[in-house]
Amino acid sequence: MTAETPSGVASTQAIRPGRQIAMITLVAIAIFWGMLLLPTGTNLSHMDFRVNAKNSIEFCDPLNPQFIPVVAVRSPVVMTLATAATPAAGTAVSGVVMLRTASGKGVVPEDLLVTHTEMLHLLIVDPTLTDYQHVHPKPAKKPGEWNFSYTPRLAGTYRIFSDFTPAATGRGLYSSVDLVVRGVLTDSTPDWRGGGRIEREGLIFTLQTAPQPVRAGQPADLRFAIERATGGAVALEPVMGAFAHLVAFDEARSGFAHLHPAELDLLKPPDATKPVLNFKLTIPRAGRYVVWAQIKVAGRESFVPFALAVSE
Repeated sequence: MTAETPSGVASTQAIRPGRQIAMITLVAIAIFWGMLLLPTGTNLSHMDFRVNAKNSIEFCDPLNPQFIPVVAVRSPVVMTLATAATPAAGTAVSGVVMLRTASGKGVVPEDLLVTHTEMLHLLIVDPTLTDYQHVHPKPAKKPGEWNFSYTPRLAGTYRIFSDFTPAATGRGLYSSVDLVVRGVLTDSTPDWRGGGRIEREGLIFTLQTAPQPVRAGQPADLRFAIERATGGAVALEPVMGAFAHLVAFDEARSGFAHLHPAELDLLKPPDATKPVLNFKLTIPRAGRYVVWAQIKVAGRESFVPFALAVSE
């Protein structure tokens, strides 16, 4: 004998898979739209970092390093500065930089990407280009404010450039502000006749450029090398995610160029006896520039300056 299956049961079994598919589809759609509504970490959008004006900073291409004219153009982010006391040469300065978009929104850590191990870089240089320092502010309690400290070696009006990358765009942006430091002003012009060779603390630093001379508006190759005067090994270590950083300033401090070496793989360090790193740079105008190299040897960071003459 064979058992008969009620027609109602057969009908229910036929319909159930269709309902399951429909329910799964609805749940998937709900999850999809729910994910779109989740916060991304930043409250700022692409448009918060756009300025509809002439002479404004455009997003910069890290693969095509250029000299950035920060002072003469309008940045989408305004930087202001306050210090706890009047800055003086030789004394530590504690300050706060405020970063706000053109619409007045404060720039907080969630709005920035980590680039070269830090979210915010300050490049600080004095009027004679003989005191350059690179510091990394930390976020303060008030949104848009960042705490920093440094010790100016000289008196005069220091210029502070900020270098950061908004998460909403993934492209580098810049701004600047001046800080007056009290003290005895230096009347003499620094002597940069050392050119592309500097020797200090038993190390010889060289910076060679090609072609010679470097010409305005034309790409130039920069070859940076280190060796010991005694011929021993150079324990070159990474600093901010690279084996060296170069920063170029013009005499007027109208802007800067922040360069990173072509040798990016930290698992492949340069030669231990004479490390060589290669950079590229395009400078738009002729004039006198100073290129500062930032390196770390045997656990100690150093800043080394080189003169660079750019012809028409």
